[in-house]
Amino acid sequence: MKFSQFFIPTLKEEPSEAEIPSHSLALRAGLIRKAASGIYSFLPLGFKILKKIEGIVREEMNKAGAVELFLPVMQPADLWKKSGRWEEYGPEMFRLKDRNKREFCLGPTHEELITYMAYLDIKSYKDLPVNLYQIQVKFRDEIRPRYGLLRAREFIMKDAYSFCRNDDDSKLIYEKMYSAYCNILERIGLKYKVVEAETGLIGGKFSHEFIVFAENGEEKLIFCDSCGYSANYDMSEFSKEGIGKKEKVGKSPDLKAAEKVTEPGIAGVKCKSCGAELKFRKGIEIGHIFMLGKKYSDRLDAKFLDIDGKLKSLVMGCYGIGISRMLAAAIEQLHDDKGIIWPVSIAPFKINIINTTSKNEKISQAGDNIYKILKELNVEVLYDDRDVNAGIKFKDSDLIGIPVRFIIGKKFLERKIIDVEYRKDFKKEEITAGAVPKFIEKFKIANNPL
Repeated sequence: MKFSQFFIPTLKEEPSEAEIPSHSLALRAGLIRKAASGIYSFLPLGFKILKKIEGIVREEMNKAGAVELFLPVMQPADLWKKSGRWEEYGPEMFRLKDRNKREFCLGPTHEELITYMAYLDIKSYKDLPVNLYQIQVKFRDEIRPRYGLLRAREFIMKDAYSFCRNDDDSKLIYEKMYSAYCNILERIGLKYKVVEAETGLIGGKFSHEFIVFAENGEEKLIFCDSCGYSANYDMSEFSKEGIGKKEKVGKSPDLKAAEKVTEPGIAGVKCKSCGAELKFRKGIEIGHIFMLGKKYSDRLDAKFLDIDGKLKSLVMGCYGIGISRMLAAAIEQLHDDKGIIWPVSIAPFKINIINTTSKNEKISQAGDNIYKILKELNVEVLYDDRDVNAGIKFKDSDLIGIPVRFIIGKKFLERKIIDVEYRKDFKKEEITAGAVPKFIEKFKIANNPL
């Protein structure tokens, strides 16, 4: 794609509304634009990244045996009233009425609707187990939308729901989803931790959160490198003992890290399991999986005829991971003072061609030729063919964060040399125009396919 034909409205100035780097950089790099408080449009560059994330999530869900469907955003209030969550969910739920005064909500989640579908269509143990997922827009009326995509009122999420005969089968799917979420985060290239967590409004027997490490994350996690213990702070032994609460900060020097940690911190308190030092970190919750049991199937009468001839409630699990949230979390973890540093796996383009001047016909022709070669090699490439100062091109390139750039300038005129620069660490190497295919092959082997 040529820059002049694409739509990347970058911003020079720091947006006044942005509180954290991911929000600022998403706006400045032309990924998103604010439509209203907590509601954002995804511009072409941001949309490409979303689709990359969706693709990885979809592949891992399918590999784990989940089957994709698509459920409506509008859900009848009757189902939510039957489950008991119509009032329980509180003001975070967007409620509306149709012209006949029937009540609906804009789905913040889909347990009720999917359980109703199971009530209609799952009749026998022969239909089980089944794990269904969707990638869908969700709505939650946050009291204070902030941090851009991290606390939005409209967001994109992958949510899956499993139905089984018994707890043993349900645990098998839970374990598959646990592994699938780990695979997703590892394929994208994010550092994360899985922790025990509260079940909250979703409910269920137990749950795990997938936390991406980030200095500005709202989640606190505690973990031990020695024995593998990890937990959300609220589920940890510290919380149960009242240690590390905000009112205690400053009274106990050993616990300062429990509240104000922007880098890995050591609590000065030993892990009960093994006696090693526990560590504190901040992070962003990116995924949450729940062993629901029969909470929704009991309330919504979703039963099946088991092998023993008895009618039983379906055993459920649910598994959510934020798609738009992942985009923001990746920026939050992977950026520097110049801009975003996209991992190859979800980068909107893999290579950025920069001509140092558009005035020189030979350089422009060389850029066109290299662009043609990369297109023939099926490489996702952004060719900055704009008639602007080279400094602007380099600043936009740093901001957008494409993993590799090919710089075509004086060296090419003199020796047919392309300067290759890596966005992650700004390391450089030189290749000839003829060596481009070999470079691409090597890059494919070292990273995800181009």
